[in-house]
Formats: sequence, C-alpha cells, structure tokens
Amino acid sequence: MSARVVAILVVLLAVLGGGALLIQREDSSRRPQNVSTLGQPLFKELKAADIAQIRIVEPKSTLTLSRKEDGWVIAERDDFPADFAKVREFVVKAVSLKIAQSEPVGEKDRARLNLDASATQLEFAGADGKPLAKILIGRKLFRSEPENPEKALGDGRFVMLPGDDKSAYMISDPLLQATAKSAEWIDKRAFQIERVKTLEVRYSGGDGWRLERAADNASWKLADQRPSEKVDSSRANAATYSLSLLDLADVAPKDASPEATGLDKPIRLNATTLDGLSYMVRLGKLAGESYYVSFEQGGTLAKAAKPDDAERIKKIEERLPKDKALAQHVLLVPKARLEDTLKKRAELIEAQQARKK
Repeated sequence: MSARVVAILVVLLAVLGGGALLIQREDSSRRPQNVSTLGQPLFKELKAADIAQIRIVEPKSTLTLSRKEDGWVIAERDDFPADFAKVREFVVKAVSLKIAQSEPVGEKDRARLNLDASATQLEFAGADGKPLAKILIGRKLFRSEPENPEKALGDGRFVMLPGDDKSAYMISDPLLQATAKSAEWIDKRAFQIERVKTLEVRYSGGDGWRLERAADNASWKLADQRPSEKVDSSRANAATYSLSLLDLADVAPKDASPEATGLDKPIRLNATTLDGLSYMVRLGKLAGESYYVSFEQGGTLAKAAKPDDAERIKKIEERLPKDKALAQHVLLVPKARLEDTLKKRAELIEAQQARKK
C-alpha cells in the first residue's frame, strides 16, 4: 500500500478521561513521541482563582468573558451576564487539562491540524489584565472518523502552546465550549410575564386583538367580542401563559440598528398583570429561528393580599432588577416560545362546530 494513503493508528498510553484515546493520523511514517509529557498538566501554573478574564479569538470574531462582582459578563455584548455555571465549568476543565500525547510538527502539519491562522486562540488573564496562559486550539480528534467532522463532538483536540510552534499536543477533551459565539455563553434566563390580566397584540400592519380577564380564574374575553363569538379558553391561556416561559437564544450586539433588527416596524405586545406590572414588548425580524426582542417594564408591584401570595410576590421582587437590566439589551427569543402568543384573532375563537357539540 502506498505511503500516501497509509493511516497509522496511534493508541495513547496515558489513560485520561476514563479511557485510552485512539487517534487516526495521516502520515508516511511514525514520528518520535515525547513520552515525558504524557499526563503532564497543559497549564502548569494556572489556578482557577487567579482567572478574571477569558478571551476567545476566532478568525472572524472575538469574545471576552470578564469576572464582575459575583458573576461573569460578556464584554462584546455590553456586559451582558454570562452563564456562571458554564464559565465555572470551563475554567475548572481548563486548569485540569493534561497532555495525552505530543509530537513534533512542521508548517504543513500546522496547516493540516488547523494550528495556523485558522486556529482558535484561548487566553486567560488575571484581575490586573496581565496574561496568565494562552493556547492555540486546532482540529478535533476522533476515535473513528465521523461522517461529518464539523458537526461531530470529537474525543479530543490538537493544541499548541505559545513560543513553541514545533510541537503539537493532544488532549482528551474536545473543548467544545471554546467558541466566540455569544449564544453559547449567555445566561439564558429571560424576563417573565406572569398572571396576565390583559394582553394586546398589534401586528406591524396594524391589525391585532386584545384579551382581558378580571381575575385569575375568570374567563377570557376579547375587547371587541361579538355576541356570537366565544373565546377558546385553552388557546387564550396558551397565548398568555407562554409569556411566563420565555428564555433567550442570544443577545444582539450593542450596535445592532433598529433597521437591521426589524424593531423599527415591530409587532407590539402590551401586557398588564394581576400583580400590577406592565410590559411593552416589541418583536422584530426573525434571525434564524429567533425573534429580535426589546421590552420595557413598568407599573407598581402589588402587595400580597393573602399570606399565600407573599412568597410569589417576593420572588417577583427579586427578579425585577434583572428584568430592568435585560431591558437595556436587544434580545433574541426562540420563535417557538412565541407561536401561541402570535396567533391571529380568528384562532382564538371557538369554531362553531365545536360549540354546537
């Protein structure tokens, strides 16, 4: 068999992450391995407590995570909150990374392993901004070649340390979280509109509808409801209750214009709650499977009328500061979360045949 098509399977001697990693390498000969590095920490002096900034640089984008007070924020998204648990997990994983294998590489090898200009650059810095550690992240490793390497999770990763472009290291973690996509890092908890009293939906063309009820267990009515019409209670409940289940897909860049997001000609949702709050929500264009969304929150939170209400009111009080902070950003909310709310007026009315039964 020709040396050009020979695939040499290298079985790692170091057992990391619970099992030996099998790596397929296209090469014409077995290269000398630096056995002394097996099982050694990738970052020898990096400590989780010292890390105050994480910078991920891809060829076309950059994301910076900064520690702020008791949490983490995303600098490129105007200090939008990051998912604390995700950042903590990533930091703990990074400081515990160990070298599974190393080998000498040349210029062609660096290109093949995506350890050239196409690499992802990962940097850690302290509270004073001074660099603590840095690596280049290249191609994913696989136990067996998948049908679609781009979408496959991978079993490990090729990496390179700064100042040493002659050695490539292999680690048994694919480092999937090392991405500059803000959607992978944001805190996805959204504002929630609970116990809706009135909901008005106005589409950009001007038509729309308004639902209202007097109390928690009262029937829903349309503002212009005709005597022959009856509101479908299940659909009305779904339209309003969905607003208490919102989450985020992403957050838009600070410089996103109203024209680019479609918020210059929005669908408008105006809601009030039985607890005295009001919300003005604007939905813009679809970006993939998510709407651009902005909102304002107002009103005065009612006091608990009964002892049973006290805990619920307290939770709302605790959430309001976060809602006000969210209101400073343009959000991206999954379309699926808003489908019931955006139904047309006719879909909120019981069909005549169903009423006769």
